[in-house]
Amino acid sequence: MKQRITVLGSTGSIGVNTLDVVARHPDRFEVFALSAARQVDVMLAQCLRFEPEFAVMASAPHAQQLADELAKTSVRTRVLTSSDALERIASHERVDAVMAAIVGAAGLPPCMAAARAGKRLLLANKEALVVGGEVFLAAVRQGKAQLLPIDSEHSAIFQSLPEDPSTWAQRVEKIILTASGGPFRERDVNTLHLVTPDQACAHPNWVMGRKISVDSATMMNKALEVIEARYLFGMAPAQMEVVIHPQSIIHSMVQYRDSSVVAQLGTPDMRVPIAYGLSWPERITSGAQALDFKALPTMSFDAPDPRRFPGLQLAWDVLAAPVGSTAVLNAANEEAVQAFLDSRIRFDQIHEVNLRTLDGGSLPSVAGLQDLLAIDQEARHRAGQIIRSLAH
Repeated sequence: MKQRITVLGSTGSIGVNTLDVVARHPDRFEVFALSAARQVDVMLAQCLRFEPEFAVMASAPHAQQLADELAKTSVRTRVLTSSDALERIASHERVDAVMAAIVGAAGLPPCMAAARAGKRLLLANKEALVVGGEVFLAAVRQGKAQLLPIDSEHSAIFQSLPEDPSTWAQRVEKIILTASGGPFRERDVNTLHLVTPDQACAHPNWVMGRKISVDSATMMNKALEVIEARYLFGMAPAQMEVVIHPQSIIHSMVQYRDSSVVAQLGTPDMRVPIAYGLSWPERITSGAQALDFKALPTMSFDAPDPRRFPGLQLAWDVLAAPVGSTAVLNAANEEAVQAFLDSRIRFDQIHEVNLRTLDGGSLPSVAGLQDLLAIDQEARHRAGQIIRSLAH
């Protein structure tokens, strides 16, 4: 039987690459539902090609526009825009797997719904674990869901670990996450206040959305990945290390108790971890170009410069702080990055917003999803106040 797929965030880079892999294997996969925020034209093209049963748009006007366009065709995709639409298509009884590629904390509720419903959850939305933490993992266990990482680094770690998770604690010394260093790895630190949004989004190796591109430039993406790895693989924060590897050939590594290191290598193409997640434990063609070892550049590794990337240390800080602190960091960073993209604050002020938001108040106890969402909203409010103070 074909595996029926819901793609949350189908018009973004992960979603587009997911559909590319799916299209290469029509005998294995079919698209059940798609979701997007505003890109009606892209969603329309996807609906015409894959004919999903449902398509979800974030707002009623965009949903109506898509429905009007689909009405002119023979495609019978139903367009949804209700407040629980994402949860519905993530937990639908006919869905086998959910690609969670919505950027930010907005992806947490449908991820929770998919987890509770026991789906194969392909997690490209790192915020589900950064914000959700143990609450999200509890939903995965309760629903007996299958959680598979799609971030290239976490997929690399997963591929480099032993098959039996019960042996990880005894066999693994540490996890080593690689980072490209982004576009400003060698830029004069004293000029970072002059960085423009377009410069920050010009990643040297990966084609990504604007938010994650800025996160790569600040290395906040790596801080979030450290948090995600801690929850995904159950390692202590002290067992996490980050090294800068500008060539993006080694995607991450696992060091074992005997000091041997297992690494996963590949071209910087997200179709590789996507194909692995879709087909696990098997392997299928991804469409990515294979490495040519005879033509590879020299690989280099460096320690991150704390002056250039001050936000990286915040990962370990919030993991040692009260529950909910990771949600505060994520919310503050989302608000700060958007403010930078809107030219309301400078590039070097992103870290200031994150730091001041974390220092802004005590946290309530966390019992469930609603508590986390309340913490998220309060952190956004505090971050917004800080951003407005910096903008004047």
